[in-house]
Amino acid sequence: MDSTSPGRWLSIVGIGEDGWDGLSPAARALVTQAERLIGGARHLSLVPERPGQQRESWPSPLSDAFPALLERRGRPVCVLASGDPSWYGIGATLSRLVAAEEMRVIPAPSAFSLAAARLGWALQETVCLTVHGRPLDLVVPHLQPGARLLILSWDGTTPSRLATLLCRRGFAASRLTVLEAMGGPRERRSDGTAAGMAAADRMADLNTIALECVAEPGARVLPLAPGLPDEWFEHDGQITKREMRAVTLSFLAPRRGELLWDVGAGSGSIGIEWMLCDPANRAVAVEHHEERAARILANAAAFGVPGLELARGKAPDALAGLPAPDAVFIGGGLTAAGVLDACWEALKPGGRLVANAVTLETEAVLIEAHWRLGGTLSQIAVSRVGAVGGFRGWRPLMPVTLWQVEKP
Repeated sequence: MDSTSPGRWLSIVGIGEDGWDGLSPAARALVTQAERLIGGARHLSLVPERPGQQRESWPSPLSDAFPALLERRGRPVCVLASGDPSWYGIGATLSRLVAAEEMRVIPAPSAFSLAAARLGWALQETVCLTVHGRPLDLVVPHLQPGARLLILSWDGTTPSRLATLLCRRGFAASRLTVLEAMGGPRERRSDGTAAGMAAADRMADLNTIALECVAEPGARVLPLAPGLPDEWFEHDGQITKREMRAVTLSFLAPRRGELLWDVGAGSGSIGIEWMLCDPANRAVAVEHHEERAARILANAAAFGVPGLELARGKAPDALAGLPAPDAVFIGGGLTAAGVLDACWEALKPGGRLVANAVTLETEAVLIEAHWRLGGTLSQIAVSRVGAVGGFRGWRPLMPVTLWQVEKP
């Protein structure tokens, strides 16, 4: 089915701040021929009215409009969107509801493309993010010395809030450029450092931020390898220690887009580092202790993975109803009846299960599981330097028995 087929009833047209004048003839034809034109109030104001055409502004929440939209299947409907509809836009949302064979999508230059053109940046070397309707903390994993980021703002307060976050994390010298209403008569550019913009006035709600990261000595930069320092996490001692965390994540073998259950999560360190491996990774931390649960959420925000989910309660009961995991880590609760079996049963075929034990009782559970289900057993001992009177010596941590198994 080609792009002119009548089966393509839904058109999604990207439009810039230059409005009607910036649309191609093909895009104008789709807008004009549609029986119903849908978009934000700003988008609709950029297009001349046509007699007999129904116009509809998006409701809040946006999803309320989808049932009526789908009922018009087969009739010409056009949706207006900002820039490239498929890049953090309505096109990506509607593609989950309407087959590609039923749609025409005509993109305009995205805000990312316009910003890169204004700044002379190579787009393929730039991190492109959105915090529109999303937590600002999502930028944290990308704050690397020398990194360039383009960020779609939530509103006019985002630049100053981002600058404040950067100052707090030791990136006060970073350079920010705020580009407002690009491509139209209201376009404006503001440049400064994070330190200078932290108290900046509110800007236009339609803005894109360009960030060049400059790290000060001692800045909190998240390394790209697993095993973050223990002291970076809020915890009460219930944390998988740094060395063991690095090994455990290696055994869990994260892959893009996978879901982890972190059972007996403690500080949430395993689930957090799992999510830091790739922006598409997800994790559910299972924890019944209220104070620890609160720390898990605080840690997740601090490390820039606020999407980490929390299942409050004790396993195995707290596991009921959770989506099936691609990997499971059991760091606590191994001796509770049914925990290991419930995790194994829920694990997807090909999934990995890793469990750590520091007591004889939990080690016995892993030895029995190894006989029954196979996998590998390892025991790892770590020592750290500590004071011995006026000298220094090795102080061993408790050895950890680690079981890893892959489900057939």
